[in-house]
Amino acid sequence: TGAYRYQDILCVIDRVTPSGQRIESDNDFVEYLLDEAEVAAVPGDAFGLSPHFRVSYATSTELLKEACERIHRAVNKLD
Repeated sequence: TGAYRYQDILCVIDRVTPSGQRIESDNDFVEYLLDEAEVAAVPGDAFGLSPHFRVSYATSTELLKEACERIHRAVNKLD
């Protein structure tokens, strides 16, 4: 086991990034997070858990808070 969280992202499927790319999968979403928010995550389909993404919480509370804020801002930019 590890220090991981799987988050459902069904609510972002079919939304559109500021650059015009449609989020069609958890793979698309984690690529968007890396580009837009500089947050690394793993698509849930790698674990048979699509549409989810996986993040590690084996870090400081301060870094986790910053990552969550970045993810929140990135999601708010989706149409």
